Amino acid sequence: MTDVWYAVSDSTRRQVLARVAAGPCSVGEIADAMPVSMAAVSQHLKILREAGLVSMTPAGRRRIYQARLEGLAELRAELETYWTQALHSFKQVAEASYLAAKEPQ
Repeated sequence: MTDVWYAVSDSTRRQVLARVAAGPCSVGEIADAMPVSMAAVSQHLKILREAGLVSMTPAGRRRIYQARLEGLAELRAELETYWTQALHSFKQVAEASYLAAKEPQ
């Protein structure tokens, strides 16, 4: 399985993911809206699928891609832990600075 952070590290893949998150679409529909080939879009979708961020449903000769809410939720939850840790650290530094400034010289 591809690492989710690797999957979203590429700006083109993020654009592909944003397009798929807007609604189900085919490789051709994605490629039409981007300055990359269908083959390149397919490769990016493969990585996003392996990371669990998108799913694919066959529709005749076409493949329809859509965002996997579960995969996006996992990514968001992991990012949330970093955000929470950063806010906690900021709070500690701010409180220490406030107390230090309040002490008589």
